[in-house]
Order: sequence, then structure tokens, then C-alpha cells
Amino acid sequence: MRSELELAVRYYETDQMGIVHHSNYIRYFECGRSDMMARNGLPIEAIEKAGVMLPIVSVEARYKNPAKMGDTIRIVSRIDKVPMAKLEVRSEIYNQDGLLLCTGKVVLGFIDAVTRHPVRCPESLASLIAAHIDE
Repeated sequence: MRSELELAVRYYETDQMGIVHHSNYIRYFECGRSDMMARNGLPIEAIEKAGVMLPIVSVEARYKNPAKMGDTIRIVSRIDKVPMAKLEVRSEIYNQDGLLLCTGKVVLGFIDAVTRHPVRCPESLASLIAAHIDE
């Protein structure tokens, strides 16, 4: 499963030098991940409404080049394997010139919304990912 989302860098995301603060890339990962799920027919809100929450287990980010005020970034989000207990979403962020700015990986778990105990990936999500895994 794969998707792309374009966003304009906003002033408040930058520091005094006009460079995007490193913490915003984690937000960009989330924007891309949420958009990918919604575009493929299963927004995260629907998973939560079905009683499963997706807490973040870990985040990795590797910064290559800075994004700047005035840039339009392209967030490429990808799920490469059908999840069982954890969902791994890989991201790459490029500027408008195609320059790679950052790569990353977010790992999410699945928990029951009421008990807060770990559960397996909902079948609706696993089936959706399986249907789009080779894209």
C-alpha cells in the first residue's frame, strides 16, 4: 500500500532561519499515514470506532536535507507487509525539486479501546493492506 500527499511548508513549522524544525517531520509522517488510510477506504477514525486504537510504539527519522519556508513537500507513505501485532509505515519526504529530505518509519500497535490490552490487527485493515500490498 502506498500513497503520496503534498503539503506546503507553513511559517509556524520553521525556525528563525526559515528551516523546518526537526519535530515537524514526525507530524508530516502522521499526515501521510492518515491520508493513505483514508484514500484506501479505511480512515483511522473508522478503526477506532470499531474499538481498536493504534498507539505509536516507535518512530525513526533520518534527516538528509532541510525543508524550508516556501517549499512544497511530498510525503510518500508505504506499508510493505500485512500487520499482525504491529503496523510499520515507512515514509519518505521530498521537496518540490525531488530532493530527499527525510526518511522514517513509524511502528504502531493495536489495543482494545476499552481494556487497553494488546490485540491483533483488525481483519478489515489486514485485508485492505493485503489487497494493496504490491502497489
